[in-house]
Amino acid sequence: MPTRPASTSVPTEPQGERLVPALLSISKSMRALQGMKLAALGFHNGQDELLMAIDTKGETVSNVAEQLSIRPSTVSKMMDRLVAKGLVERIGDSRDGRRTLIRITPDGIEARKMLIRARSELDLEIASAMNAERCAEITQELEEFAHYIAGRLRRLR
Repeated sequence: MPTRPASTSVPTEPQGERLVPALLSISKSMRALQGMKLAALGFHNGQDELLMAIDTKGETVSNVAEQLSIRPSTVSKMMDRLVAKGLVERIGDSRDGRRTLIRITPDGIEARKMLIRARSELDLEIASAMNAERCAEITQELEEFAHYIAGRLRRLR
């Protein structure tokens, strides 16, 4: 009877030591893919998220920053570019004259629709790599994990 070769398996890393590199790799790749889609439309990474977060009534910079889990100074810099394109505007707060609000313009609403279509196309491209059930499972798990990470980040800031 032939003998079986000794196991040549390499010791595996604990799951926790593989998770962060995998998430960072996915994040970098997704940011690059998203960046290419956005660049083709004349936008930079993050500007799409900002346009999604702003409504027609007006939001404070700090509220938008909290919603996007970024610093208010980052929102202000991104706003400058979008204001120059006529997609958002700064307006005075009618309830508190010391505050400035930001709101999306009609051109910004049209740009947002275009960005939503581009995001949907990318979503479909990526989802086509797996069956619908598995895609739904992964999406649910990632949404839960994103909520956990965002909460942890808020506590640390």
